[in-house]
Amino acid sequence: MKKILALVLALCMVLALCACGKTEQPAEPEPTPAATPEPTPAEPEKPDIMAKSEGVMTYAEYVAAPMDSEVTVETFVQAKESWWNDKATVYTQDADGAYFLYDMNCPQEDYEKLVTGQKIKVTGYKAEWAGQVEIVDATFEVEEGNWIAEAADVTDLFGTDELIEHMSAFIAVKGLVCEAEPDQAWDASSDLYLSFSLKGEAYTFTLRRYLTGNDSEIYAQIKEIKPGDIVNVEAFLYWYNEPQARIVAREIVGNVNDKADGVMTYAEYEAAELDSEVTVETYVQAKEGWWADKATVYTQDREGGYFLYELPCSEEEYAKLVPGQKIKVTGYKSEWSGQVEITEGKFELEDGNYIAPALDVTELFGTKDLIGKMSMLIAVKGVEITADVDSEWDASADLYIETKVNGKPVTFTLRRYLTGNDSETYAQVKDLKKGDVIDLEAFLYWYNAPQARIINAVKAEG
Repeated sequence: MKKILALVLALCMVLALCACGKTEQPAEPEPTPAATPEPTPAEPEKPDIMAKSEGVMTYAEYVAAPMDSEVTVETFVQAKESWWNDKATVYTQDADGAYFLYDMNCPQEDYEKLVTGQKIKVTGYKAEWAGQVEIVDATFEVEEGNWIAEAADVTDLFGTDELIEHMSAFIAVKGLVCEAEPDQAWDASSDLYLSFSLKGEAYTFTLRRYLTGNDSEIYAQIKEIKPGDIVNVEAFLYWYNEPQARIVAREIVGNVNDKADGVMTYAEYEAAELDSEVTVETYVQAKEGWWADKATVYTQDREGGYFLYELPCSEEEYAKLVPGQKIKVTGYKSEWSGQVEITEGKFELEDGNYIAPALDVTELFGTKDLIGKMSMLIAVKGVEITADVDSEWDASADLYIETKVNGKPVTFTLRRYLTGNDSETYAQVKDLKKGDVIDLEAFLYWYNAPQARIINAVKAEG
């Protein structure tokens, strides 16, 4: 019995010791919910610097406003032309158009605030002088904002009605050809006037000493431009009865009179003997006709004209001879009834483009100097019609126009192959009557005497 009791006690102790050695595992903690990130504050929306304040006109509203009415605009300074006697003249612009501020009220300390790009609010009166639309009697206040316009390339707009939509704006024009030495008004430090041609039309550009400074690099550069230079410019499009842009930068990219090695100058061509081989570089001005792989073409550089008679030319090549295209021609110098021409020639296209403006030779008719302009595009003014216009063979053939220039009889022609007998010019010339007075443009062909071939004619005013 004692043994049994001892055994039970021992067993109880073992069980008790086992119970004491057992360690209770702690309960798993509840997962902590992830912290919700603070929302990133949205970046403040940038204000639209082109947006108009209350009471401020859009550019379209400004354009529509009548002359002499009060206008209020917000715009950005692009250039300052001058300050004098508390008056400032400033070119400004926004994304839609430009505003020319003339003699704006401006103390000198405020003039210093008108830095390029600065946004200003302007109130004044819309006015016009010699075609230039401007804001006069204006006051301004400086506003937050800065914007500088890039030069808009308006090369292709010259000669179109669309150009005026860019009045006063910062523009770029490419491929201008200088036709005369820069002309200086008054003295050697004054404004410069430049005669350029573009696509055969003549334009005057200026360099305003108040805008650029007559001691500036651009002033010196413009004075260096030579006749024939091909020039790209940046300017502000001022208007003086016609476009007269004011230049602020220029790049000379070539000269239409430049000749490659082995190519004659015009003077060398003139001096060459008849029937000798000649090589010239010249620019297509007009095509008179193509037939049986032969082309007749009027070409020119700034120094003189070249008449290419029956130039070998496929129909495909003929299509490439567009006005202005530079070509290299090798052939033989010939003469027929007084007309000097290049015959039996061959040509190749070259890089370059030039359309010559019509040269006014009115005063040369009746003088020996006229022959030096042979084959060139000319203008003749005040031509008196001395007989009703005659057509050769039939009603759609060439027209012969008997006239007087400087009191001397002169015959002009209108070649149907050159202008087309269905053209407006053909119809206008055909209707001319004795006593009419016309201004005309023509190529100076020679047939024992000057017999220029008309491409344009209008009745003279009055």
